[in-house]
Amino acid sequence: MSYDIATKCIHLEGACKGSIYGAVSFPIFQTATFAHPGVGQSTGYDYSRLQNPTREQLERIVASLENGCDALAYSSGMAAIAAVMELFAPGDHLIVEEDLYGGSVRLFQNVSQKNGLTFTCADISQENIEAYITPDTKAVFIETPTNPMMHVVDIAKLAQITKAHGLLLIVDNTFLSPYLQNPLDLGADLVIHSGTKYLGGHNDTLAGFVVTGSEELSEKLRFLIKTTGSMLSPFDSWLLIRGIQTLSVRMKAAQDNAYQIAWWLTKQKHVKKVFYPGLPSHPGHEIMKKQSRGFGAMVSFEVDSQEYACSILQKVKLIQYAESLGGTETLITYPITQTHADVPKELLEKNGITGGLLRLSAGIEDAEDLIADLSQAME
Repeated sequence: MSYDIATKCIHLEGACKGSIYGAVSFPIFQTATFAHPGVGQSTGYDYSRLQNPTREQLERIVASLENGCDALAYSSGMAAIAAVMELFAPGDHLIVEEDLYGGSVRLFQNVSQKNGLTFTCADISQENIEAYITPDTKAVFIETPTNPMMHVVDIAKLAQITKAHGLLLIVDNTFLSPYLQNPLDLGADLVIHSGTKYLGGHNDTLAGFVVTGSEELSEKLRFLIKTTGSMLSPFDSWLLIRGIQTLSVRMKAAQDNAYQIAWWLTKQKHVKKVFYPGLPSHPGHEIMKKQSRGFGAMVSFEVDSQEYACSILQKVKLIQYAESLGGTETLITYPITQTHADVPKELLEKNGITGGLLRLSAGIEDAEDLIADLSQAME
């Protein structure tokens, strides 16, 4: 039987019901090591850096949600991205979307380049990347929608190009979650998630995932996670299993709130631009309708001055001024000093990340209460 994704968030296909004393909640196997029945014998588990039943259950769930053959759970989203960079060798070249989460930019510029990788930044939502491909190019790395400017990349179209040139296509799917978008189905080779965000959903733990549909890539990544030890702990794995159970209902509620907030923002006199793919005026609106099951719960907007932006951050009451996204609580972030503080000034300016830009992660509170809070903060 094939389950709908909302059901798959709660019930893993093929799972053996009642195999662990009939427990409805999957147990936490909080152990570092496992005893062997005898020499040359194993229970299937040896050491929790290599494999742990709780983490494996989580990985099976995420692989199922993304329609992949394997998912690996890491200690954070950045640990997941760092692991993917270990697939490459000194001298390899990657083409990356120029509007990325600042932590990814920091990793590429300060760690990956030190290790011999080279990068070309491009507006992949608009530019033909074939002009940037060299004999050393090995992969293309994107977010869609991007963080924080909400550029939308046509994944299937890009996948045709990467496959024609023998390149890996890596898609950070954090903003939409597997509930709304499945990049592997569109031709991507690797999908990355900051599980801290929508998959966890409660701002109470850090996690990251890499999902693939390739057995070859799975084998390489399994070797790396065993060697570097960047895996997720059993207890945090259990928190993610619990969080994913409500992914569908949280995403529906948060997306509905984001849509109402985005429309409301378009009517405010001090708001210059609203960046939300759910608005018909957004240049990526039609692409999103084609490749996704919704538009997500992230809204960025630009107000007419840095002073006014800071005033909003000071005045919000229900909405919390904090980094991160994807939780039940609505958060508002100031990219230029928070998520993108380490991005070079010239790249910030090119991408339109100014002192007047704010990023909002809609939570699941009542939409009217959230709009009322923004209204009083913008008076």
